Amino acid sequence: MIDWRSSMSQTFEYYTVDPNTWKDIKKLDNVKGCNITRDAEAETLGSATIDVTDSVGECYIRAYLIASQNGLKEKVPMGTFLVQTPSSKFDGKIRNVSMDAYTPLLELKESYPPIGYSMLKGDDIMSAAYRLVRENARAPVVETKCSDEDYAKLLNDFVADPSETWLSFITDLIANSKYVLDLDELGRILFAPKQDASSLQPVWTFGDDDGSILCPEITMEHDLYGIPNVVEVVYSNGNENHYVRVVNDDINSPTSIPNRGREIIHRVTDPELAGNDPSVKQLEAYAEGLLRELSTVEYSITYTHGYCPVRVGDCVYINYTRANLRGIRAKIVRQSINCTPGCLVNEKAIFTEKLWR
Repeated sequence: MIDWRSSMSQTFEYYTVDPNTWKDIKKLDNVKGCNITRDAEAETLGSATIDVTDSVGECYIRAYLIASQNGLKEKVPMGTFLVQTPSSKFDGKIRNVSMDAYTPLLELKESYPPIGYSMLKGDDIMSAAYRLVRENARAPVVETKCSDEDYAKLLNDFVADPSETWLSFITDLIANSKYVLDLDELGRILFAPKQDASSLQPVWTFGDDDGSILCPEITMEHDLYGIPNVVEVVYSNGNENHYVRVVNDDINSPTSIPNRGREIIHRVTDPELAGNDPSVKQLEAYAEGLLRELSTVEYSITYTHGYCPVRVGDCVYINYTRANLRGIRAKIVRQSINCTPGCLVNEKAIFTEKLWR
């Protein structure tokens, strides 16, 4: 096994891919460089730019990192992308072609369900999603069963909007089972359960010890704007009228009224409560739970590291004492990979912190 924290030699190989068998066909010898972006927040989950000396037309290309260390060699897939839109320039000696490339999910984005397409109440969500992906994209798809029976079947008819693509339809469909679309580095389409970083086990530790592959510069951002310190709930139903107010006055909370010096109010006039006549105690519990939920801030950390086998969706443990970052469990949401020797990965990860109770 390659020790990604130690020195090694790195090269890259690129192959065209047969869209029917999904296997490598031909090694490309005209690739000058490649930049890969994996992004959980992008509709197609990423893209790439591949620079070549001659156009290869429209095709799927798969990139590999070849790592060699102490006589060991490992061939690591970095991504599989559909090349579509080349641009070129000629400097008098060499022709350079820069090709925009897209993930296999692009095929789902390019086609539409039939007008009026619908699924019926009681249909199995994940089985239908598997079938629809398989019928409308050439990439292999891995079948997945819903792990929670309460979310396995549709509770209502599910109708496609005339303007939505197969990608948006399937994304919205599997959200009912609390799943999202995912891709592996071979370009296979996966279904992944929605998970918070707090429920994941870290797969890698980034620190500032002697074996660290983390680069020194780290940026952390968060936004406290709009986080309330007061929740008001107004309930009216016939002759029943109730008003409750919950306040964050905890001096240890950075968003409390004492620390901010002002009230930031979140008011609810149509609370989602079980039953027709909730008691004041139920309304107070609802308001307190809502303030607790709204008093959560999301932090994003951006950093750069040498390549290691972590991917978007993984949880990492960050213990970078020089930057005063200790014991942070964060979920990776974006990676930008420069496919050159050294293979630096610019990464964005997020974590949340409760600011009240």
